[in-house]
Amino acid sequence: MNLDLTKLLRDWPYEQGQINVRIIEGDDGEPKIQMRLDLGVIQMETSGRPDGLLPYGYESLLDYYEAKLDDLSAAWNDDEDDENPDSPDPFLTSEDCRLLREEAVQYYHRYISLLVLGDYDGVIRDTSRNLRVISLCRSYAVAEEDQRIMEQFRSYITMMRARAMATAMIEDDEPKAAMLAIDDGLDQIHSIYESAGHADEFDAAGEVHLLKGMREELVLKLPASQKGELRERLSQAIKDENYELAAILRDELRMLRD
Repeated sequence: MNLDLTKLLRDWPYEQGQINVRIIEGDDGEPKIQMRLDLGVIQMETSGRPDGLLPYGYESLLDYYEAKLDDLSAAWNDDEDDENPDSPDPFLTSEDCRLLREEAVQYYHRYISLLVLGDYDGVIRDTSRNLRVISLCRSYAVAEEDQRIMEQFRSYITMMRARAMATAMIEDDEPKAAMLAIDDGLDQIHSIYESAGHADEFDAAGEVHLLKGMREELVLKLPASQKGELRERLSQAIKDENYELAAILRDELRMLRD
């Protein structure tokens, strides 16, 4: 068996500044995703855990810890009525959180690859999954640092999810649905910044600029007949005191052609 990768790397040169990915057929007959890096190649499964492992018999460590914590939570809640509860509180150690973060990086590499390959359903699946990791650590990590360390990525992952949803809808010739996906993504990101006490940084965020750029292109594709619907949504947003969404809808109305 020849283990030298020189020929493989020479036949698929690395391109600086590009995300170089491709789909190949594995020895098992199943498709595999390959990502070309400057010093080699990453190969990933198209579904399940990217490295193909089944930790503790589960699809991923996230699934394992979710099941474990659900069981502990159920036992702990059952014991709340007892005078001497003996079930341990559900929690994640720093080592648990480290392993979850390392696994999340695998899914990051895959959803970036899937975005380039145009598999938007896969991007939505993997970004949604990594958002679950962030929420799990925030809720159950013992150490405050482990509760916070992945929060910095929440707005980026939310943007990627909204971007994939909107792009899929654009390809299905559903610009209205794509607009709603973008508006929802912007609303979620605003809530993230607001919860972190950084609402004043929202407008300058790169994630926001990207989604607003998509929205500006989309609004020109909406028929003028939808202006009335936008006005209704604006009125409801103001009624709900959702002023960030109201500002977005006002921009859309200004850009619509009569």
